[in-house]
Amino acid sequence: MNGKTMMLMFCLFLLLAGCSSNEKDDSASESHDEKADSKMDASISGNKVQEEANERMTDERKVIHQAQLELKVKNLEKTQIKIENKVAEYGGYVVESNIYREDEELVEGTITVRVPEAYFQDFLADSEDEASEVVGRNVTGQDVTEQYVDLKARLKSKRAVEERLLAFMKDAEKTEDLLKISSDLAVVQEEIEQLTGQMKYLENQTSYSTVTITLSQDRIVVPGIDNKELNTWERTKKQLATSANLLLKAGSGIIVFIIGNLPILIILGGAGAVVHWVIKRRGKR
Repeated sequence: MNGKTMMLMFCLFLLLAGCSSNEKDDSASESHDEKADSKMDASISGNKVQEEANERMTDERKVIHQAQLELKVKNLEKTQIKIENKVAEYGGYVVESNIYREDEELVEGTITVRVPEAYFQDFLADSEDEASEVVGRNVTGQDVTEQYVDLKARLKSKRAVEERLLAFMKDAEKTEDLLKISSDLAVVQEEIEQLTGQMKYLENQTSYSTVTITLSQDRIVVPGIDNKELNTWERTKKQLATSANLLLKAGSGIIVFIIGNLPILIILGGAGAVVHWVIKRRGKR
């Protein structure tokens, strides 16, 4: 083997070694890039999940609060007025208010109000301060945060569908396509109205708390003076009439007795006179 041949083989060996090295470098580079892309995708996915979690956390918790109070008070009407004034002071409103009497000794009333959620506990404390005795207290809360967030997400999705349908409607050229899109759009818009109504209802129920207060007042009945019992003149006339009736009745009875029994009285009187005459005559002898 001559020198030229050996030189050629050496150059070929170097060329093959360089290509192999480049392939390894390219493979290592590609593997590194894939790992970097995978890490980036995981990071993006994690950030997206975190953003969704943060969005849920930023939505304040929505709780529907209700309370029932049973109070005994000294003056029901005054207490009711004070409670209604306190409701207005807190920016709430009265739903229902009434007073009724069980009997002369017991007066009861019921008042249902709605107050802003922020003043719920303050209003309960103020109402209890007006009572002479707190007979009962019941407070309940219903957490509807998850329900509200779900409605919000569904509404967002429906609005996106609405926007796409409106865009399709602008580009529609055939009448049948336009009618089909209009029908789908009407269904989506109806669903949007329903979701919006449900969200507004939950917002109203959670922004205002409902409080029902039962008030009772024990009254002490003081016997009053009955003017009818003190009418002396009327009572005198009544007694005089009663006495006159008794006298007339007695006189009438006597007259009836004498006249009705007159024959018997005459006979008895004649017999008595004869007996008296006989006894008198015997006495003279």
